[in-house]
Amino acid sequence: MVKTPSNDGVTIDVHVIPRARKSEIAGTRGEALLVRLNAPPVDGAANSELIELLATALGLSKREVSIVSGERSRTKRVRITGRTAADVERLLKPVQ
Repeated sequence: MVKTPSNDGVTIDVHVIPRARKSEIAGTRGEALLVRLNAPPVDGAANSELIELLATALGLSKREVSIVSGERSRTKRVRITGRTAADVERLLKPVQ
């Protein structure tokens, strides 16, 4: 998973699959975190669900997770504040 650290957090690449059976972190695809979302890609529903899923997985509030680029794409860059790259790597590992 590609991570770009900064002083107050990290930016990660995420590949989203909307309209999945359930919302979950499903591993990696290439260099991006793979996330399946139950929500459709309509009216920002999938983006909102992505932010909520990542915030919950990382123990953060939703305002600490934001989409930096790719709001209308399946490939997104997501900014996470309040966590280090190592924290993100450890906390976002899919449950096997």
